[in-house]
Amino acid sequence: MNVVLDTNVLISGVFFGGPPGQVLQAWRDENIQLVASPEILREYAEVLGRLGMRYPSVETTNITELIASHCRVVESPPLSAPISADPDDDKFIACALASGTAIIISGDAHLLNVQGVADLEITKPADFIANHLL
Repeated sequence: MNVVLDTNVLISGVFFGGPPGQVLQAWRDENIQLVASPEILREYAEVLGRLGMRYPSVETTNITELIASHCRVVESPPLSAPISADPDDDKFIACALASGTAIIISGDAHLLNVQGVADLEITKPADFIANHLL
């Protein structure tokens, strides 16, 4: 099952665990396939690098490289019009649409409030686990 992972889920999973950590474990166990665009990968690397400085016990360089080498990378053209209340979140929608991925996992209220876009399911990590992994 292909999923697009919002940066906040990745960061929460890496640094804090909980349901976002379970999503990352499902990826490590090859129960899901992460899909990302170059723009998303850049954001992952930037945020992981920034937080890695605050939490030096977490090796973020290897995480960025691991994700980049073990996810499906797709080119996703920008959307013709903004969809999310936060235009920075549109890259996740664009990636899902360009790749034919039906699920975006996010904890971001702006993304979670998006409804009715090409049958995309935008879901919280705990809901994704309950509805797709159990």
